Amino acid sequence: MVQIAREKNPSESVLAGLYVILDPSVCTDRSLVDVLKVSAAAGAKIFQYRNKTASMKAAYEEALSLRKVAQELDVLFIVNDRCDLALAVNADGVHLGQGDVPLHLARKIMGPDKLIGVSTHNRDQVIAATAGDPDYLGFGPIFTPSSKLDHDPVVGLQGLRTIRPLTALPIFAIGGITADRTEDVIRAGADGVAVISAILKAPDISQAVIDFVSRISAATSPGS
Repeated sequence: MVQIAREKNPSESVLAGLYVILDPSVCTDRSLVDVLKVSAAAGAKIFQYRNKTASMKAAYEEALSLRKVAQELDVLFIVNDRCDLALAVNADGVHLGQGDVPLHLARKIMGPDKLIGVSTHNRDQVIAATAGDPDYLGFGPIFTPSSKLDHDPVVGLQGLRTIRPLTALPIFAIGGITADRTEDVIRAGADGVAVISAILKAPDISQAVIDFVSRISAATSPGS
């Protein structure tokens, strides 16, 4: 099984690379289970289930199906926002937004062995989140997202460079990241990239994942 020990050294952690966010409101023409299977086969290792409109019952059924497949394929499965749903399907962890349950309470709910990520959008949020000792941070939007209209201010690559020295935690950059921008994002300080539309709306999901994974590898290889 995937090792999910709460390591704090990004170089030793599985918390790096391509992080695919599975959102049914973005992916309307194929099942999320199919997307997960194809993406995992192409090299993605981390997935998050995000559904902000479904009833708890519907979300549970969808998340449970995804969780079972993720477990079979030996990839990490994170649930967005909801600790109760994450526990109900025995997810590997939960990802918290700034408006969700506070980190210290989430840790009490989830227990010591589950992963917890926190979305951050500026310097103060990065500092505050780091002090709470999560397992990783999301940071962005780096560029203008295509899947979210009510997003926080775009921070750009310089914003990522500015906050990188503030935390030793793994950082997943998010927001409008396409394959051709990936190497710049990694070199600006991200350990990985969280992607929604560039994968879920890709004509060829397998090739899209391969492109992201290869560019991340190129950006992190010695001498890059």
